[in-house]
Amino acid sequence: MAAITAALVKELREKTGVGMMDCKKALGENDGDFEAAVDWLRKKGLSKAAKKADRVASEGLVAVSTDGGKGAVVEVNSETDFVARNDKFQSAVKEIAALTISAGSDVDAIKAAKLASGDSVEDHLTSLIATIGENMSLRRAAVVTAEPGVVASYVHNPAVADMGAIGVLVGLKSDGDKAKLAELGRKIAMHVAAGSPAVAVSVDVDGVDSAIADKEREVFADQARQSGKPENIVEKMVEGRMRKFFEEVVLLKQAFVMDPDSTIEQVLEAAAKDLGAPVEISGFVRMALGEGVEKKEEDFAAEVAAATGQS
Repeated sequence: MAAITAALVKELREKTGVGMMDCKKALGENDGDFEAAVDWLRKKGLSKAAKKADRVASEGLVAVSTDGGKGAVVEVNSETDFVARNDKFQSAVKEIAALTISAGSDVDAIKAAKLASGDSVEDHLTSLIATIGENMSLRRAAVVTAEPGVVASYVHNPAVADMGAIGVLVGLKSDGDKAKLAELGRKIAMHVAAGSPAVAVSVDVDGVDSAIADKEREVFADQARQSGKPENIVEKMVEGRMRKFFEEVVLLKQAFVMDPDSTIEQVLEAAAKDLGAPVEISGFVRMALGEGVEKKEEDFAAEVAAATGQS
């Protein structure tokens, strides 16, 4: 049996693109025979899957999962929306979302976590890549908690239950009736999904990044000074514009999409009177499929020309 050295494992990884641990296992299973290890990886589909890993995956599903005062949302990408309709892919995404509630939002920790089958999330996705023939990846995840209280969810235009292109979680912290809290939370989640009048970036004013707020204040001040107004009037103009800015990006300050005459803050105050207990938003997440993914522009005519040797 040939010695399985770190250099040999590294060489196999460079040739196949497969992970170090799988390369080490392949060499062990084949008594250190390099070429036999390459064939072993090919038969397992791992080499094929690794080659697909460089392909852009911007389709897929966003999935939510809730359990009382805890909830998780994940984005698992595929190359085409066709795969997003695959039962095996959907089943995997659903299980990953449920697992994330306990595993937490760190993507590497989720990948290492074990599914019901005993496989890690990463290994299971690798197997799916080899089986289905498209690159797939767990891109991101988030967890919201509300103790005591509930975490409500909403998926816009779901492909199947709890999975679609936009997923939202809203945590409502309160000792009030959980059924009523869940109903209210879902309505607020629908508001967040709608992104009206703008996508919220913070629950309250204090949560807005100070650098963002300072930049907006600076821009507004420069605009106001161009009007030639005295400095005391400029200050008042800036404060008015900042109030408008916060009404757009702070969830509590936004006009409720289902009742534009009330802000989310006023909706919570009314709910607190009805429930006989204070209600506050502990956190929220809005995740839309493919946000920030740089999609490759396909030129079908050029591909055909290249394939046929035409220019």
